[in-house]
Amino acid sequence: MIKVILCDDHALIRRGIRDTLSDAPDIEVVGEAADYGELRALMRHTGCDVLVLDINLPGRSGLDVLHALKDEGSPVRVLIVSMYPEDQYAIRALRAGAYGYVNKGGDPQQIVQAVRTVAQGRKNVTPEIAHMLIESLTTPAAEQAHEKLSDRELQTLVMIASGKRLSDIAEELMLSPKTVSVYRARVLEKLGLANNSELTVYAIRNGLVGQ
Repeated sequence: MIKVILCDDHALIRRGIRDTLSDAPDIEVVGEAADYGELRALMRHTGCDVLVLDINLPGRSGLDVLHALKDEGSPVRVLIVSMYPEDQYAIRALRAGAYGYVNKGGDPQQIVQAVRTVAQGRKNVTPEIAHMLIESLTTPAAEQAHEKLSDRELQTLVMIASGKRLSDIAEELMLSPKTVSVYRARVLEKLGLANNSELTVYAIRNGLVGQ
């Protein structure tokens, strides 16, 4: 039996994934968490084979979770399930230690198969991600500006472009407004932008947020 923990801040999403996985005879959902704090508390007393993790969490992001687990040498295998397009976060997540990346908008059975693949210690990548990985190896020069941002800077960029105020971002990420302002300043500098309007236009043009 494959033991799975779910971590997503949307209860309805968790329920949908839980119901999908629970229909599989070889998978058992043993716990759920809505954020990093709940996840860490849960994992202290509940073991699992696969962690199904969302990228966009309040406080520390899914990428932060990946880095933390990697630093600790945790044997838990992580499957990222996200609303973000594969071309924006999949490679970044795989480099951070994820075993696979599945888009929430896809066929629910993809998640079931991905959990089985990851539980066996194998990477679960779609043909699109495989192509991107090959391209990154053979033609590494065509890197977009936002790919040079840190995980937290990219998260700040997406949240500002989604219309959130700095105070809202600070509260959601559990950071001080001053710290968020620093991240914003770094993003503007690295992308060569002047203000939030230009930042939003950049994000839309590059598919980081919807129009």
